[in-house]
Amino acid sequence: MISFEHSLELSPGHWAKMESDACAREPEEACGLVAGRGTRAVLVIPVTNALHSSRRFRMDPADELRALTLAEEKNLDILAVYHSHPEGPSLPSATDHEELTIPGIIYLIWYKEGNQWCCRGFLMVSQSESSEVPIRIVEHE
Repeated sequence: MISFEHSLELSPGHWAKMESDACAREPEEACGLVAGRGTRAVLVIPVTNALHSSRRFRMDPADELRALTLAEEKNLDILAVYHSHPEGPSLPSATDHEELTIPGIIYLIWYKEGNQWCCRGFLMVSQSESSEVPIRIVEHE
């Protein structure tokens, strides 16, 4: 099942896993799914960018199915889609809006400020509307 909450709680380990994935896949866009319960992330699942592009991503269908199956087996919801913008911007691009496949889900956008990876979250409401949502880094029990 897909969750449509309007904030997201990540552990430091989840944050580090996504940041490491963005760094390792540069110069192409990294992508993946965040699964959990309510607003709390439980798993970060990297997925291959089938386009191998620095400006677009499309999840590899086999990898995406594997990720969705893993989340379902663990009785988790998909809370967010993450991907990187190695060349900017720090918000959803026109392409992100045009290619939106799950309206109402949080997109985590990884981008660089200098040599530092940063992340912002956006609720992708429609192909023309998004709004920033809070991301909290919390120690999970």
